[in-house]
Amino acid sequence: MIPHHTLSGQPTEQMPDWQTELANAVTDITELATLLDLDPATLDPSAAAQAQFPLRVPHAFIARMRKGDPNDPLLLQVLPTDREMLPTPGYSNDPLEEADANPIPGLIHKYQGRVLLVVSPACAIHCRYCFRRHFAYADNTPGRERWQQALAYIAADTSIREVIYSGGDPLAANDQKLLWLTEQIAAIPHIKRLRVHTRLPVVIPARINKACLHWLTATRLQAVVVLHINHGNEIDSALAQAVAAIRAHGIIVFNQSVLLRDINDCPNILQSLNEGLFDIGVIPYYLHRLDKVAGAADFDISDTEMHAIYRQLLTLDSGYLTPKLVVEIPGHGSKTPLTPAD
Repeated sequence: MIPHHTLSGQPTEQMPDWQTELANAVTDITELATLLDLDPATLDPSAAAQAQFPLRVPHAFIARMRKGDPNDPLLLQVLPTDREMLPTPGYSNDPLEEADANPIPGLIHKYQGRVLLVVSPACAIHCRYCFRRHFAYADNTPGRERWQQALAYIAADTSIREVIYSGGDPLAANDQKLLWLTEQIAAIPHIKRLRVHTRLPVVIPARINKACLHWLTATRLQAVVVLHINHGNEIDSALAQAVAAIRAHGIIVFNQSVLLRDINDCPNILQSLNEGLFDIGVIPYYLHRLDKVAGAADFDISDTEMHAIYRQLLTLDSGYLTPKLVVEIPGHGSKTPLTPAD
């Protein structure tokens, strides 16, 4: 391999660019099992679940999974199983009722003062608990001309101060599109902040390159990046380097996690995650109760378990290391904090 210099200026080996890594993501259960030294049969793969919501996981994320372990917490986040296909009362295709807050293609307006743009329908990784796994992306992927409708909507509402890039994963879009869209938003005087919700730097750290950092900082908008990391094993040196590059440009980096059965439903695992985040300069922000999306019931835990875990976490972590435990309730004006009973 050819040595080159990273964003931090340190020499390292030439690695594939992020688009190549994205294109080469693993989509076949047998290939995934082979990479992890597992028998595909032991993974209990589901063709039906795979057909409904395909397997997709980048090699950089697979490299952090434990070989030979079918219960690896990173593997369990991406593995299609037959349990996803079981109908479960209380679970739906649109658990947050986003269809009711989708007035313009590509735009979701649920909360006062901020709007969300579905910048890309694509994700680098398909998390099995994703609350938008059934989202109508075909109706919410505007071209440049149709983005003008969303921009006009934002410009007409002077109460909006913040625009959120989401998806899919917004960083699955190319940097030219993101620069254009960011410049259009920055031209709207009452917008102050740009918030980018993304998992792509976690699963493909090479996504944080010079072009990405350019559009994040090229306008007057204050940029905030919110990552999605659920387990401390997702943190490695490549992610730390990507975060360092973001922070070196004056951008605050937060993290939000989802509380997931058999993955992080343990106070010590969550404490280790929060410590690991802070070590690389990421602020633990939200710990979400699972959104009740059809196909994800197997990840849920009871209220009693959730509150017990969080009460113990409060005793293990410093206050600034402890994320807020929240749930999103359709129709409410914000995320709802969940305070564990005494």
